Amino acid sequence: MFESFFPSPKLFFSSLLIWVVGVVALWYSVGTNLGELLGFQFTPADAPPVIGLGYFITPEFIWFDVYYIVATLMFYGFWNYYEPHKWQLWSILGSSLLILMAYMTVQVSVVINAWYGPFYNDIQTALGGEGDVTASDLYGHLLVFCIIVFPYIVFVPLKLFFTSHYVFRWRNAMNDFYVDRWSKVRQIEGASQRIQEDTMRFSGIMQGLGVSMIDSVMTLISFLPVLSALSVHVEQMPIVGSIPYPLVTLAILWSIFGTLLLIFAGIKLPGLEFKNQRVEAAFRKELVYGEDSVDRADPVSLGQLFINVRRNYFRIYFHYAYFNLFRYIYLQADNVIAYIFLIPTIVSGRITLGIMNQILRAFGQVASSFQFLVNSWTTIIDLISIYKRLQAFEDSISGLEVSGLDKEYDANQTVDNY
Repeated sequence: MFESFFPSPKLFFSSLLIWVVGVVALWYSVGTNLGELLGFQFTPADAPPVIGLGYFITPEFIWFDVYYIVATLMFYGFWNYYEPHKWQLWSILGSSLLILMAYMTVQVSVVINAWYGPFYNDIQTALGGEGDVTASDLYGHLLVFCIIVFPYIVFVPLKLFFTSHYVFRWRNAMNDFYVDRWSKVRQIEGASQRIQEDTMRFSGIMQGLGVSMIDSVMTLISFLPVLSALSVHVEQMPIVGSIPYPLVTLAILWSIFGTLLLIFAGIKLPGLEFKNQRVEAAFRKELVYGEDSVDRADPVSLGQLFINVRRNYFRIYFHYAYFNLFRYIYLQADNVIAYIFLIPTIVSGRITLGIMNQILRAFGQVASSFQFLVNSWTTIIDLISIYKRLQAFEDSISGLEVSGLDKEYDANQTVDNY
């Protein structure tokens, strides 16, 4: 799965982690000083935020893009020299471009969050009958909003288009890898399905899941400083009282709670989904044999195989029932958790409507980033089951024993007489 697309996956991802940590540490320690040495004149920290397309041509934004591109090209240059790979343009530079495009789309959300403040403050003033807010002022805010979202409208379709091509290249690489080794994997049950269907599903899920994960990380990086700055408006919170960075702390703890809750509730689901693919494959294989031989696919054997299919589905339904119960309780509570902890600040009159909306939106963005596992758990379960099926291929290619769940399934197969 990974060897086909990335050079020496274990070494590659280890070096990538070390490189990212080093690049990030350098950015936060001397990034500003280095930018100033190169001639960038950064905006003072106490300056008001830039609201509009001008944000995307600020020295800070341009310097980050330059820094990111240089770091990416250096990493690519090393691997191009150390171990050239057929798919390295897509696996290294393509991955980096996806991350950069995700960062740019998230930055649009950051600008929109800054736009919320003056817009809702003017609405509050107009509703209260105070000040000189006119219809033209509000229409002007909406015009600025339309200008801000223009890059988003352009970037998102381009990102989706490129992501589709990126993921299909990965599927192409996996297909070539397995087809070249067909003689070693053909004896595995459902081998043709694994090469055709499982690689297709793996690449499709990775497309959605990978983009969601990148967006979550980029959102977290972009909105944590925003939420941290907005925390100065919140001095007291129910139950916990006064704590440092209360909004950030609440978002982290609430997301960790939800993640652990759903991991515990859905711990049995990956294995059941994997077994479901196996019993379905056994049933389908017997039907295929029956097309070529009258001695196969008799009603008794098909009935027994379908009993196994039904048994596993009923177990899945049962475990998903309480999993979904916990999931939807948490997601509904997530809609009001920020309001609950903001009530003392709201009734004290310390914040305006604009600041409250900025806080709620930034909190929602940070919390949703930390809730990546919560929102994607069912998809991750499906991905794990596909990964385990494809792992059996790689075990066979490497001459290893069949992986754990395959052996567990084979043992159960003997017990269940199919």
